[in-house]
Amino acid sequence: MGRTSESAQARDVLRGEEESRQANFLELFFDLVLVFALIGVVSRVVPDLLSDDVRLRWLSLLYTVVLALPLLWLWTTTAYITSRFSPGCGRIQVLVLASAFGLLIMSTSLPYAFVAHGGTFAVPYVLLQVGRPLLLLPLLREHEAVRALYTRLAIGFAVSGVVWLAGAVVYGPYRVALWSVAITMDLVVARFNWTIPGRGRRSTSAWAMTSTRHLPERYQQLLLIALGETVVSIGLTYTHHHHSTLAETTALVITFLSSVLLWRIYFYRAGQILAEAVEASTNPALLGQRIGAAHVFMVLGIVFIAAGSEDVLAHPGGHTRAAWLAVILGGPALFLFGRIRLERYVFDRLAVRRLVGIGVLALLALPLYFGPPLLATFAAAVVLLGVALADARKAAGRPPEAPSPST
Repeated sequence: MGRTSESAQARDVLRGEEESRQANFLELFFDLVLVFALIGVVSRVVPDLLSDDVRLRWLSLLYTVVLALPLLWLWTTTAYITSRFSPGCGRIQVLVLASAFGLLIMSTSLPYAFVAHGGTFAVPYVLLQVGRPLLLLPLLREHEAVRALYTRLAIGFAVSGVVWLAGAVVYGPYRVALWSVAITMDLVVARFNWTIPGRGRRSTSAWAMTSTRHLPERYQQLLLIALGETVVSIGLTYTHHHHSTLAETTALVITFLSSVLLWRIYFYRAGQILAEAVEASTNPALLGQRIGAAHVFMVLGIVFIAAGSEDVLAHPGGHTRAAWLAVILGGPALFLFGRIRLERYVFDRLAVRRLVGIGVLALLALPLYFGPPLLATFAAAVVLLGVALADARKAAGRPPEAPSPST
């Protein structure tokens, strides 16, 4: 009787097209933990950005990437599990809850990520990335191609896991360097679909999805999570200022309006029709991989924007430091770069107006260096407003555009 039940579970483990496309409650719960994690990244790097040590201010930019990318990569790999496998499977539900708990543990180590508690960050990451594929293998006896895929995933993450754990036992710049190498390994191996030399040609793509609508909707939710993190982060910081000045209140308003503009720029129009683009693609797996990478760029941009907003809230007046300017202007530029990539994949064209926005941000960097930080964040918001207005002008009087994906 037990073997019969296990066999039925193995047959039913993959998600069917008839199952709900929307995120279930466990996935939304996991998203809440990600909000906490991203807030933790911003809280970790802002004191370094505000430091009097010039070297530490610039290193904080690297710290942001090294800490945020593993969290986002854990979210991405979890999203692909829930997109491929049935949400009604008990083992999948346990894996999502374990992923949420692991992400929570990683987040608690962020304040001391490079000086202590390295294992608290690296061990949950490695256990989840290696352990989840191994736990799924018994359910995939009747799905040989998917079983081979998750075997490759376990091997690939085990190799990079050695570097992650090596970084956890050293401190300071050595840990930063090793973790930079480790997350680069994870992303590069994923780019080549976890191909392992000597194991023959890969039989299925890691980016294939059973439901072509579930994963695109998860990407949309990821963007909203990141935007929500920005609002929550600066809102908490503003609340802790018991006697907020007019300049600080202005910084709060500008940050909120910038978040609204980022939302508008994202959803017009490529971000709104991700699912339709995937369905229209001749290679949905490849398109899913590419739009996922574009979203990582945009979310990193939003994290930098959140860090820059907190810098402005702390020092709205006075002299703008170069590292502050890098996040205040670089955050929107990185977001627009990711949005350009998304436009390329969904409509197979270059979004010139967004490219112009990046150029304007670059040209403004030198004059804004001699002004106060509040002026820089205002200028960045004006550039985003210009991009949003250009989008609205192009859409005026025209029917909604259908996707024409590049793959």
